[in-house]
Amino acid sequence: MFRVGIITVSDRASRGEREDQSGQLVKELVKEIEGESIAYRVIPDEVALVREELLRMCDELELDLVITTGGTGLGPRDVTPDATLTVIEKEVPGIAEAMRAEGLKKTPHALLSRAVAGTRGKSLIVNLPGSPRAVRECLSTVLPALPHAIEVLKGEAKEPPPHSCLDNDRG
Repeated sequence: MFRVGIITVSDRASRGEREDQSGQLVKELVKEIEGESIAYRVIPDEVALVREELLRMCDELELDLVITTGGTGLGPRDVTPDATLTVIEKEVPGIAEAMRAEGLKKTPHALLSRAVAGTRGKSLIVNLPGSPRAVRECLSTVLPALPHAIEVLKGEAKEPPPHSCLDNDRG
């Protein structure tokens, strides 16, 4: 069982002007990897608030996985990646690259995503876009790799996945 935190970053959802469908979808999708939603917040697009919530979920709650949804585009209020970069210790670019590559199969606009992923302590942080369709597509792309990543972070991984060409765990 993996302990998961979900942060929806949306001015409108935080004001109650729209339902947070994306955060609810994340709750459902993480069940596929035996993820249990321990913490859930809807906050406005503010760097300080996103940073504060990421720190709380990683450092205080010590969650295994923290997933954000929203605020990853080019708009002036899209600040989730900026906040995430201030708290992560190691970037995991392959996660964001895989999501963008999958998105490119459907739209050239996937190139405009600024989503990042990285680690803080023993927590993995993944930024997702804000729309439910994009959440489903992006999270479904990377979800199979997340349990192993979490096990590695927690020091519980026994061996790398079979046929891994990027085995960084052994010299």
